Amino acid sequence: MIEQPAPKLDILRRRDAIVAGLAALLPGSGLISDARMLKPYETDGLSAYRQAPMAVALPETTEQVAAVLRFCHENGVRVIPRGAGTSLSGGALPLEDAVVVGMMRMNAITTINYADRHAVVQAGVTNIAITQAVSDEGFFYAPDPSSQLACMIGGNVNMNSGGAHCLKYGVTTNNLLGLKIVLIDGQIIEIGGEHLDSAGYDWLGLFTGSEGQLGIVTEVTVRILRGPEGARAMLAAFDNNEIAGACVDAIIGSGIIPVALEFMDRPAIHACEAFAHAGYPLDAEALLIIEVEGSDAEIDFLLASIKDICNRFNPLSMRVSQSQAESLAIWKGRKGAFGAVGRISPDYLCMDGTIPTSQLPFVLRRISEMSDSYGLKVANIFHAGDGNLHPLIMFDANDDSSFHKAEEFGADILRLCVEVGGCLTGEHGVGVEKRELMKVQFNETELNQQRRIKSAFDPAWLLNPSKVFPLDGLSHAA
Repeated sequence: MIEQPAPKLDILRRRDAIVAGLAALLPGSGLISDARMLKPYETDGLSAYRQAPMAVALPETTEQVAAVLRFCHENGVRVIPRGAGTSLSGGALPLEDAVVVGMMRMNAITTINYADRHAVVQAGVTNIAITQAVSDEGFFYAPDPSSQLACMIGGNVNMNSGGAHCLKYGVTTNNLLGLKIVLIDGQIIEIGGEHLDSAGYDWLGLFTGSEGQLGIVTEVTVRILRGPEGARAMLAAFDNNEIAGACVDAIIGSGIIPVALEFMDRPAIHACEAFAHAGYPLDAEALLIIEVEGSDAEIDFLLASIKDICNRFNPLSMRVSQSQAESLAIWKGRKGAFGAVGRISPDYLCMDGTIPTSQLPFVLRRISEMSDSYGLKVANIFHAGDGNLHPLIMFDANDDSSFHKAEEFGADILRLCVEVGGCLTGEHGVGVEKRELMKVQFNETELNQQRRIKSAFDPAWLLNPSKVFPLDGLSHAA
């Protein structure tokens, strides 16, 4: 059971005055305080946990964000930044004495510069909207999390989101040039810019993935890239998860970097095929989706090389997409995987750990053994090329015992990731879900150093205070 910090009673007693003060800063419908209207904000993608906030602020400009944060700082009010609420680690879960600052009204693309290959977008712009805005000119924005239809770029920065194509193009941090950020006292700062490799300390690296702990991102300058000449996907099916994992390691070890290399096991294959009708082989225990891109000659060479590697592992079948429609169907199944699994198990926990690819066969075997031990089914769907695992642990939310076992199972998977040389999170962030496991990844000295960095930006720990750090070490969180 995930505990939340105790509410600040003095804030709750001053609720009416605080709400009135915020309403004065956000005219019209810019503040939500009615209990019924707060319901949509009581949870995020980690929907097993719910808590209505004190109020929700919906600013439309960076200046309004600054005014809200300045007011909250002066009044000691905790603040929870929120984009689309797709966080699967509980990164946007509110507190009852906190104000949620929702960024969805800041959704403008303000600049597109094709010559210098960048775009300036507000934090509430959805991930897919950036590519849609530049695709007519043959450009795209590379990071593509599965929630890209809904997730917002500000949240992508907070969690350093990735996606299927991050194997070749990198995650969010590799595709940023600049940020506009509001600090807790209302100061507005800009880091980076419209060019690569800004002078001075790597502030972009510090803020990207900081989970809203240091400031609220209001504007992002992203890199846009020229689209490839062409791309083709292939499917390779195997009768064993471990064999498929070994094949992944062999592909990466050969020096070939596909644009994407995704893994599905039998439960995931069946769920996704029922949803997308992509022609996934239903007799397989494991399936790899491998995409390469480039000129026709380059694609043919890469696919032939990958087929040779796959053949060393006795695949049940291999199939190369023969049309754009076929490729779209293959990716429709993968992109819709989390929702598709919801059709066979309405409740599941989606884990997010990263391991060296050489450890894939061992880790997949251990997850299978844990599944038997806990008596809970697992669907494995993940970015195999960079070892970013997403085991979906199925449970019954109406059964407390089932839920607690799922949490314990998930924690064991993440401990295993660290044990084999990986880490607790690849792209979902720590949030509430993994904060107590930070002690598995880091020793106390390392945690204290990270706490000192937060304190330098947010001395009173008002920004997203219940996330990332174990509660037993947070004097500011109580």
